[in-house]
Amino acid sequence: MSVTILAIESSCDETAAAVCKDGLILSNIIASQSVHEKYGGVVPELASRAHMQNIVPVVDQAIKDADIHLSEINAIAFTQAPGLIGSLLVGTQFAKSLSLSLQVPLIGVHHMQAHVLANLIPTNRPSFPFLCLTVSGGHTQIVLAKSALELEVIGETIDDAAGEAFDKTAKLLGLPYPGGPLIDQYAQIGDPLKFKFAEPQIPELNFSFSGLKTSVLYFLQKQTPEFILENRNDLCASIQYTIVQILLKKLIKAVNQTNVKQVCIAGGVSANSGLRNGLKSLGEKKGWQVYIPDFSYCTDNAAMIAITGYHKYLNNQFVPLSVNPSARAEW
Repeated sequence: MSVTILAIESSCDETAAAVCKDGLILSNIIASQSVHEKYGGVVPELASRAHMQNIVPVVDQAIKDADIHLSEINAIAFTQAPGLIGSLLVGTQFAKSLSLSLQVPLIGVHHMQAHVLANLIPTNRPSFPFLCLTVSGGHTQIVLAKSALELEVIGETIDDAAGEAFDKTAKLLGLPYPGGPLIDQYAQIGDPLKFKFAEPQIPELNFSFSGLKTSVLYFLQKQTPEFILENRNDLCASIQYTIVQILLKKLIKAVNQTNVKQVCIAGGVSANSGLRNGLKSLGEKKGWQVYIPDFSYCTDNAAMIAITGYHKYLNNQFVPLSVNPSARAEW
């Protein structure tokens, strides 16, 4: 029997919908919100209002692009947690309504688990077990994937996420929001060894980025605006290099501890060129099998919700219509 999943993602400031049929992504539509740029960060109330405006056209376009009829949908998958509660509510209520009207099951998906399973979308996908470094604005984790639905967090940040470190240090440099991609852009023409910043020494496989941000802050406070502008490329390259090295050193440790040499990355920061190139080089040096998702599956998207929903459907993991979203959720 063929299985078609309609998926909805609304955890932060992207409204997304996708259709998955038998594990293949037929469509993946994303509507981004530019309204937050002038505020220097996502404004939750504005995000939820934008979701309400975008969700109907986005879902409609996903269905049209997939060339399916509503009657072909076997289940509705949606991001249940974690995320901005107002944003999650929009997606959850829409998914509930569609589930009820079509009389098909509802599948709740954990956003971070979905990022990991985004690596199952391409034809060239890892087999189990594999390690996944999941790096986003709100999370930094190393996950041991034993099967599609058996995922274990073996390391995570004890304070700030790598994505936040990119955005906050970009703000210190005077770059507009979102600053992470701009750091990546300027870093490509800078010297990554020009300036040295703190690399917190955290036990085991856990991470910390608060010390790095403080190190950058104290250094920049001693400089003139002219110095920062003149050295912007080198500063960005040095900050990016430090963050990437923190991530990759922990990944080396994780491979040594687990002896799992299939390594993936996921999450918004996996679009960073320094991390992608660094992991490729490290994989060649260490003899790892490295898997890196396409850019469209790195940032928040509904295709990853769809592929996770597909595997949950096969295992009869459904949620009741009374389900509520959660801003925070344990795995």
